[in-house]
Amino acid sequence: MFRVLRLGSLLVLAVVSLGSAIGYLVAGFPGVLAALSGGAAALAFTGLTVFSLLIGSKLGLGGFLAMVLGGWLLKMVLFLVIFSLLNRAEWLTLEARPVVFFTIVAAVIGGLVLDTWIVTKARLTTAV
Repeated sequence: MFRVLRLGSLLVLAVVSLGSAIGYLVAGFPGVLAALSGGAAALAFTGLTVFSLLIGSKLGLGGFLAMVLGGWLLKMVLFLVIFSLLNRAEWLTLEARPVVFFTIVAAVIGGLVLDTWIVTKARLTTAV
């Protein structure tokens, strides 16, 4: 799980770096702030995933599934809250808004690819 957090953090750092460069070219300093905001949200979502898996792994199957589902629901609510706050932000110019969106989308897609890669490389034991 800590491998997911470490690699997820590196992925978010790479996405934020690229997003900041593109955001600066597109919208100036507000574009950089938009990429940093998107990266912070993506890192928080990655941390929530790791936290829910860490707690859920100590529970039975039903508890594990409840933690994962609860994590998804919490992330959806946080997503709506974060973007409603960003929608009202004065520093977020019209040109910088797509930078936030694409930063988060790139981090989420990269995170899904990363999670899939880690799961396929994991050594799983089977109960007999």
